[in-house]
Amino acid sequence: MGTLVTTIITTLIAGLTSGGFLGFILKIVQRKDTSSQMLLGLGHHEILEVGQSYINRGWVTIQELDDFNHYLYTPYRKLGGNGTGELMANRVNSLPIRDTDDITKEKGE
Repeated sequence: MGTLVTTIITTLIAGLTSGGFLGFILKIVQRKDTSSQMLLGLGHHEILEVGQSYINRGWVTIQELDDFNHYLYTPYRKLGGNGTGELMANRVNSLPIRDTDDITKEKGE
């Protein structure tokens, strides 16, 4: 019985460490890396587009600022993004904050 268990364990270890299995793992890691790069690029683009629209307008609401930081900039930074995305986030975070009630009154709604 001991030889059978040793043979099974040896076979499993040999199979798991073979080039085929390692190649499979490397392919998964590479695919994840490519996906991360794509997400980083999309996040960067969205940060610049949305951020520039707020800058052009000259102000931001609390909800917009929270969404920008929570859903765009923080995940972007966690994926390793920085540079122009960080500069844009800093500019957006320094914009004046306007209350949505004030905006509604200005529009006459």
